[in-house]
Amino acid sequence: MITDRLRMRPRPGASAAGYLASRARFGVKLGLEAMGTLLADLGRPEAPYPSLLVAGTNGKGSVTAYVDAALRASGLRVGRYTSPHLVRVHERICVGGREITPRALEAVVGRVRAAAERAVGRGSLTAHPTYFEVLTAAAFERFRRARVDLAVLEVGLGGRLDATNVKDPLASAIVSLDIDHEQYLGEGLRAIAREKAGVLRKGRVTILGPMAREARRAIAEEGRRVGARLVDALEGVEVRSEGEAFDVRTPRRTYRGVRALPGAHQRRNAVVAIRLLEAAREAGVAVDLRLVPEAFARARWPGRLQWIPGEPPLLLDGAHNPAGARALAAYLEGERPFTLVFGVMGDKDVGALGRILFPLADALVLTRPPDPRAATAAQVARRTAPFSHGAHREDQPRRALRLARGLLPPERPVVVAGSLYLVGEVLRLLE
Repeated sequence: MITDRLRMRPRPGASAAGYLASRARFGVKLGLEAMGTLLADLGRPEAPYPSLLVAGTNGKGSVTAYVDAALRASGLRVGRYTSPHLVRVHERICVGGREITPRALEAVVGRVRAAAERAVGRGSLTAHPTYFEVLTAAAFERFRRARVDLAVLEVGLGGRLDATNVKDPLASAIVSLDIDHEQYLGEGLRAIAREKAGVLRKGRVTILGPMAREARRAIAEEGRRVGARLVDALEGVEVRSEGEAFDVRTPRRTYRGVRALPGAHQRRNAVVAIRLLEAAREAGVAVDLRLVPEAFARARWPGRLQWIPGEPPLLLDGAHNPAGARALAAYLEGERPFTLVFGVMGDKDVGALGRILFPLADALVLTRPPDPRAATAAQVARRTAPFSHGAHREDQPRRALRLARGLLPPERPVVVAGSLYLVGEVLRLLE
């Protein structure tokens, strides 16, 4: 049901930032009807170019970055849409590897706002779109204006009702699947899998990364129902390691000297990206698969196992759900001792995150990401009581970081984890 608050009109004459801010407080609204109405009023900006759609619980941003890098290395003009951003909203919309400029963002958000006002005025929309819907429509408009050859779209939440899913992809991927966002996607792996399976299309390929058998069965059922072609990313694939570089042999070809982003899990993500690129080529995209190793080596995805040099060095990683925390924990085995600065949204499985990460830390500082939905340091301490005894508490990230830097010798790292909002705030402070 649309509430009276959702019916409120934005302030007349507001800038793009002001309009987006007016939509941010209304949270998540899953569903494609409003998005379809908005795009129709804009003249279908998503129509002129094909797309690839990347969904999943973890890893979808990294796979998007790999795929974008390989397509650009092949000489294609690529639009990339991701979420959330870390420091600036401009990070979400890129063309040719470059963030949208403030002037261009102002222009496309202005067009989206004008379309929304027309639709609300005639009653085809009952309220202005949400923050994510505005940005998704703005990304489509930006890509149309930039005449991209292809768009790579990261699903924001779920899949079936996510705003990005309004466009039919040439091929798609579900990178991983774990428990997260149950309040929106349903309880349990099966329910979440059915939502993620919304990216499947009749006759088109969806690459499936590693996931539990229950989740894979649910996606297979949906695949049979819609007539999609499902490809297990790891089936028939051999990975041979040679230090940091590794070789990947798929049923289609061999890729030698591949280098992934940091973390063992990134090798699996790289394989998912390779199989998605192969599916894209099969669908007619002019990607040069010979350039994959070179392109992947240049891929960057900030805020995920990102090292910031200094004394002490900083390691930034979102790790906002149990699967992400386990991946971070595996990476940290070789980095002890370290100090952990931890902050998280209140709707996350805080107890599980604390159980996985806190025992590894030699010093622990609890803080609060700069978001109204974030848990306070005291709330985190209560929800992780068996694992957070002796933790320092400081709700202000700036002070928490300053405190953490003095708890261990300067050569030992400070790890910032628990929420990408916290990671983004630390990056902003460092700037």
